[in-house]
Amino acid sequence: MAFVRTSKIFLRPHALSQIRSVRFCGTSERKAGVIVGVYSHETENTFTDAAAHINNQSSGNLVRLMQYGDSLKAGKSRVLYGVSEEFPVVAVVGLGEQNLSYDPIEERDESKEAIRTAVAAGYRSLDGLGLKSIQVDPCGDGEAAAEGALLAAFKYQDLKSKKKESPSVTCLSQNDQGWTRGATFAEGQNIARRLMETPANILTPTNFAQEAVNCLEGLGVEVMPRTYEWAKERNMNAFLSVTRGSGEPPVFLELTYRGKRFTDDKPLAIVGKGVTFDTGGISLKPSSNMDKMRADMGGAACTVGSIFIAAALGLPINIKGFIPLCENMPGSIATKPGDVVVASNGKTIQIDNTDAEGRLILADALHYASQHSPRAMINMATLTGAMVVSLGSGATGVFCNSKAVWEAMHKAGTVTGDRVWKMPLWKHYSSQVTDFGLADVHNLGKHSKDAGSILAAAFLQEFVSCDHWMHMDIAGVMENKDEVSYLGKGMSGRPTRTVATFAELYSIRADWLVNVQGCPLMYIHRFLEIVKYVC
Repeated sequence: MAFVRTSKIFLRPHALSQIRSVRFCGTSERKAGVIVGVYSHETENTFTDAAAHINNQSSGNLVRLMQYGDSLKAGKSRVLYGVSEEFPVVAVVGLGEQNLSYDPIEERDESKEAIRTAVAAGYRSLDGLGLKSIQVDPCGDGEAAAEGALLAAFKYQDLKSKKKESPSVTCLSQNDQGWTRGATFAEGQNIARRLMETPANILTPTNFAQEAVNCLEGLGVEVMPRTYEWAKERNMNAFLSVTRGSGEPPVFLELTYRGKRFTDDKPLAIVGKGVTFDTGGISLKPSSNMDKMRADMGGAACTVGSIFIAAALGLPINIKGFIPLCENMPGSIATKPGDVVVASNGKTIQIDNTDAEGRLILADALHYASQHSPRAMINMATLTGAMVVSLGSGATGVFCNSKAVWEAMHKAGTVTGDRVWKMPLWKHYSSQVTDFGLADVHNLGKHSKDAGSILAAAFLQEFVSCDHWMHMDIAGVMENKDEVSYLGKGMSGRPTRTVATFAELYSIRADWLVNVQGCPLMYIHRFLEIVKYVC
C-alpha cells in the first residue's frame, strides 16, 4: 500500500469545504510539533482534515515525505521533518480503518480507542525531541485525542531532583469542546495515577486526606476527614481492626459534591478502599513485589479522580464519596487470625486471614454509605489476587445486584475503552461466607481457595442496604505493564474514566437507572454527543 502524489485521494468529496470552515492553529515557534492522523484502506490512504490542510499548505510535502516509508500501520507513528515553515516537525499517526464504530465482540468503541492509541504513539515519538509544545489533530473526536495525548504524557517524577521537561499539549483545532472534556477525563485519571504511585511513607492516611482537599475543594467539593474517635463512636470495628497494627492514625474521608439544580436529590455513592500500604498484617505477604502495595489504595484514588471529573464538568448530580484510609501492618496489637469483631451493622465477623483486610474496611464503609439512602452505590477496591488470575488487565471484574446499574456501567466502559466484565453474585456463594465459622460472616469463606473474588463480593453484600449496588474489583487493572499503550508502564488509575462516565450517564435524568435497561447502544453514543454541548 503506497501513497500517491496527488492529494485528492486524501480528501472526501466534501472535505475541502470543511477545511475552509475549520480554523487550524499554526506553530508559532521552531520548537513546536504537530500530530496528525491518516486512515488506511485497502488501496489508498486518507488524511484527516487537519492532515490534508497541512499537506495543502505545504504544497503536497506531506504526501511526498510519506512515500519514503512503508504504509503506516494502525497505532504507529512516523516523524517527518521540514514539512513546511509553519509545521516543521510533524508526527503522522495511523488511525487504522475509517468509520470504525462499536464492536460487539470487543465491547468498546473501536474508533475512539484507535484515536487514543494513535495519538499516544504520536506524542511519544515527539516527546524527547526538545519540543516546547505539541499540537494535536482531534482526528474527528477531540475527546479521545485529548485522552490519548494527555494520558501518554503523564510522568510520575514528583520525587526527582531533576525533572524531565514535557512539552505543552494543545488541540490543533480551535474551540474543540470535545478536547476540553477529554482533557478533564485524562486529568482525573492522572490524579489517581499520581496518588497510586506515591510511596506509602509519604502518602499516609492523613496525607491522602490532604491531597483530596488539594484536588477537590477548589471545585466546590466538601472534604471531611473523620478521626479514629468518630469511627469508634459509630462502631466501625471491622475498619478499626485493620488499623490496630499501624502507628499511623486511620482517617475516614467523606466527600460531598452537590451538582447544579439537584441539591436535594439522592446521591450517587462511591466507596473506595484506602489501604495506603498493605503488608498483609499478621498474615504477612511475601516480600517480592510488596512495594506495589503502596497502590492498594487504588479504589480511593479512583474515587477522588472520578469525583474530580464530575465536579470539573459541573455534572448535575449529587455524589457522596466514602473512603476508609489506613495501613495494614503487623504491629504488636495487630488483629490476629481467628479474632472476631462486631461490624457497625451489628454482624459479627471472623477474621481468619488478616490479608483479606480490604473487605473489612469496606464493610463498615458500605454500611455507612447505605445509611445516606443513595440512589445507587459503587465501590472500587484492589480486593483480590483471584481477580488478577480471572481477568488479568483486560477488564475490571464487577459484581452487581442491579441490572440497571450493570447496563449503565457496561455502556460507560464501551465509551471509555476501559471495560468491565460481570461476574456472578449468587446465593451459591453467599452461603459459603455466612454458614461457616464462629461468627455471622467469615472473611474468607468455606472454600477460600475457590472463587476467591466472588466470595469477597458475597462478603461485601452482607453489609449493603441498597438495591442498586456494584462492587468493582480493580486488582487486575491496578498496574499497567504494556497492555494499554496510551497509559505506559506504572499504576494505571483505572477505572476512573469509566466510573466518571457512569456518573455522567446517571446525571442526565434522576430516574436514569430505571430507564437505562434495554436502551440501545446507539442512543447512548448519541446521548454522549449531546452531552458535549450541554455540560
